Parts: sequence; C-alpha cells; structure tokens
Amino acid sequence: MRLIINGEEKEFDQEMTIEELVKKLGIKAPNFAVAVGMDVIPKSEYSSFRLKDGDKVEIVHFVGGG
Repeated sequence: MRLIINGEEKEFDQEMTIEELVKKLGIKAPNFAVAVGMDVIPKSEYSSFRLKDGDKVEIVHFVGGG
C-alpha cells in the first residue's frame, strides 16, 4: 500500500488504521493531529479509520511555547 505522508511517499506491506500507522512511524508525542485528504480525523476514530492505497496523510505535532 502506498501512502503520501507529509508530502513523502511511503510503501507499506498491508492496509492499516491510523492508529497502526502512528505506531509504525514511532510517533509518541501526546499532542498531534491527523488529516486524511482534507479531513481532520477525530482521535476517537484512529483505531477504526482504515487508510486506503494512495491516501494523502498529514500528521501535525503541536509544540507549546510562550
């Protein structure tokens, strides 16, 4: 399966959910958001939202400061 993640094409050997993708990418930050296409996906759907071949995924990390 081919995904475009933050503008970079990546290949995976199987379909997966957003939750599985985040684990595979090693993202551990507590504050991040995921959009597929132009839709921001609620965190409550990460474990059930199935990504499809060719999906464009944007993962944004929030950084605090002041």
